[in-house]
Amino acid sequence: MIIQKILNNNVVVCLDNLGNEIVVLGKGLAYQKKIGEAVEDSLVNKKFVLQSQDLSGKFQQIIASIPSDFLSVTDEIIENIKLKLGKKLSEGIYISLTDHIYTSIHRKQQGIAMKNAMLWDIKRFYPVEFQLGQEAIILIKQRLDVQLSEDEAGFIAFHIVNSELDENLEHAYEVTKLMTEILSIVKYHFNVTIDEDSVYFYRFITHLKFLAQRIFNGTLHVDGEDSLFLMVKETYPSSFECTEKITMFLKKKHRVMISKEEKSYLTIHLDRLIYKKNTI
Repeated sequence: MIIQKILNNNVVVCLDNLGNEIVVLGKGLAYQKKIGEAVEDSLVNKKFVLQSQDLSGKFQQIIASIPSDFLSVTDEIIENIKLKLGKKLSEGIYISLTDHIYTSIHRKQQGIAMKNAMLWDIKRFYPVEFQLGQEAIILIKQRLDVQLSEDEAGFIAFHIVNSELDENLEHAYEVTKLMTEILSIVKYHFNVTIDEDSVYFYRFITHLKFLAQRIFNGTLHVDGEDSLFLMVKETYPSSFECTEKITMFLKKKHRVMISKEEKSYLTIHLDRLIYKKNTI
């Protein structure tokens, strides 16, 4: 690998045999090295290949100012996330999570604590991602001897959710906030305590998450056949009434109208959640 750019003593940008730009990490990797010289393979600890040139440039800017041990622990965290989720994550997580962990530890060392106002919602809606956030906190303690809070586990979970959605952080906050608002409407309408450990809650929340994504992405379903809509309206009147309240809320606050098809599926999931039975 030939050095194209030296970011610091431990990080260089190289070209591999296929001409791909890669970021290479290793202690003392660039010591007394010059552009155009080869990297010693024995010193290489980690290689990053980002397909997006824009992301690659941003990643280089961030890691140029961050100690290599922070980069190593972040990479270990991301590899654990990918292994446990079994999903492809967007490349942006290498940038966002690396930067977040570094700034979080810096705040901690300065005695600054940041509360996560959406921690409870994150635990409810994204339990798997939150668990991975907690595992990240444990790993940071083991590798860097810094104890971050449960709030930070929630923030890390949000970065994971962003990467799954392939959206920015603000988008994930908006999706989660909308899910919380809709769930509040459901609770008040039925005047019930919802079992948030049930499979019905998990299915409902999953449906809500994708509905919220479609709303913010402008990809709501268009109206199809009226037959399902009319049948659902007659068969599940109480759940349909709740759906109508949600529809009015979305129209008033978010200026969107959901289709009859969206209403039908929302009603079906609602009925399953409240009455714990398999509807159509």
